[in-house]
Amino acid sequence: MLALVALAVVIGALSQRITGMGFALVASPLIVILLGPFDGVLVVNLCGVVSSLLIIPRVWRHIEWRTLAWLAIPAVAAIIPGSLLVTRLPGAVMQLGIGVLVIVALTATLLITRAEHIVPARPAAIVAGAASGFMNTAAGVGGPALSIYAVLMRWPQVNFAATLQPYFVIVGTASLATKAFFSGGVLPDLDVASWVLIIGSLLVGLALGEVLTRHISHRAARIAVIIVAYLGGTVAIIDGALALAP
Repeated sequence: MLALVALAVVIGALSQRITGMGFALVASPLIVILLGPFDGVLVVNLCGVVSSLLIIPRVWRHIEWRTLAWLAIPAVAAIIPGSLLVTRLPGAVMQLGIGVLVIVALTATLLITRAEHIVPARPAAIVAGAASGFMNTAAGVGGPALSIYAVLMRWPQVNFAATLQPYFVIVGTASLATKAFFSGGVLPDLDVASWVLIIGSLLVGLALGEVLTRHISHRAARIAVIIVAYLGGTVAIIDGALALAP
C-alpha cells in the first residue's frame, strides 16, 4: 500500500513542478483510497505545502502578489466550512464526495476552455479562491477552480504556475491548522518510516520535474494530469459507492 502512496506522491510532485498545480489532482484520489478520506486529505495537504515551498525559490520573479491576495483571502475564509464537513461525514460518504468533486471540477475546467468572454477579474478571483479553499480542505483538490479562473482571465501559464505556489502554501497550511483544531489534533496514523518514504518520494518527484520541465510542454503536461485525475476520481466514486452499498 505504501509503495502505491509513494508512487502517487512522486507523480503528483512531478506534475506540480511542471504545471504548477498537479499535485492534488494526481495524488489525491489514489492516496484517499489507500489511506482513507481523513488521513489521505491531510497527507495531500501536507505534501502540497512542502512541494510548493520547495518550488517557490525557482519561480519567485513570476509571482503576481496582488492576484495572490485576491485568491488567498476568500480561500482561507472558505476553509472553516470545509474543515467542519470533513470531520463530520462518514468516510465512505467523503470518499464518494471527493470523487464527484474531482470529476465535476475537471469537467467544468474543460468546458470553460471553450468560453470566449472575459469576466470581471476581482469577482472571479473571489469566487475561484473560495471554491478552491473549500475543495482543498474537503477533498484535497483546490486546483481546478483556479484553472478555470486562469482560463477566464487569459492568465499566462508562467505567472499562473508561479503564483499558485505561495497560494497553496497559505491555503494548505490553513487547511491543516483548521482540521487539526476541529479533529482535536488527530494526525494521520503513519509511522516514521512511512513519513520518510512519503517525503523522499516528494523530493524525487520534484527533482524529476525540474529536469523534465525543460522538455515537456505545459499543454501536454496538463492533459496528462487531467486524464490521470479523471481515472482517480472515477475509482474513488466507485470505491465509495461500493462501501455505502447494503
